[in-house]
Amino acid sequence: MLEKLVSDRERLVTDAEVLQEILHRYVAIDRRDAINPHSRHYWGSLIRCWYDRVAVERAKEIVLGHRHLSARDAVHLAVMEQHGIDRI
Repeated sequence: MLEKLVSDRERLVTDAEVLQEILHRYVAIDRRDAINPHSRHYWGSLIRCWYDRVAVERAKEIVLGHRHLSARDAVHLAVMEQHGIDRI
């Protein structure tokens, strides 16, 4: 799916938590050699990478009000809300 979005020149945004998870996964599967090629290919297609204190404060409110959400999901949702993004 990501390949198609990149080739369609879709506007892509993310937050630092997503990029951290990608790095974590490459390290966990001992594929550090794939980090640079992956980041150049996909991360170069990103328009923006968001993450700030306002989003973290909103994430706190979200997890306190919605016990079924993880902290990670709450951060993503807060960043999306902050920037008017309504789909993943």
